[in-house]
Amino acid sequence: MRTIESYFAPFPILETERTLLRPLTYDDLEDMYSYCAVPAVSEFTTWDAHQSKEDTKAFLDFVMSRYETDLIGPWGIEDKHTKRLIGSCNYLGCDSDNRRVELGYVLSDQYWNQGYMTEAVKRIIQFGFEEVGLERIQARCLVKNTGSAKVMEKSGMQFEGILRKYMRVKNELQDLKMYAILKEDFYTRVK
Repeated sequence: MRTIESYFAPFPILETERTLLRPLTYDDLEDMYSYCAVPAVSEFTTWDAHQSKEDTKAFLDFVMSRYETDLIGPWGIEDKHTKRLIGSCNYLGCDSDNRRVELGYVLSDQYWNQGYMTEAVKRIIQFGFEEVGLERIQARCLVKNTGSAKVMEKSGMQFEGILRKYMRVKNELQDLKMYAILKEDFYTRVK
């Protein structure tokens, strides 16, 4: 059985109506910094708003090392119209034995409430089931993060419950909502 990571050699470039999902590069530093420095963007994430472009470069250094060593890393979400990076989405916690991944994502506040993240997430879910042969794709968000919960719901994921005091986020144990979509849910929905 192929590992999930093996599907990222070469890195899969995916397309939606309005976006190109492709590897991040150092050329994305300015665009990434422009949204990662916004406190509202990082409010419900495990990371703090970037204070300088050095913070963004450090993150890109980490991503580049992931691409090289683990193959798998985030897709950069590029607005096809402007050619600018507007966010990222990735598979976390890949479990090849159980054919399961978790999604993580972030989007520039300039693109909120326009369907961009749902569009990207749906395409990445489709890739996972149709190309990689996943059985389950899950995602979690802080209970207060209604925007992320809406993305999961609009992407076909089902709410599975609250994980109480599940993760330390910004020095406080937080409750998380768990959502998931199974392969059979995906194929039932598509038909």
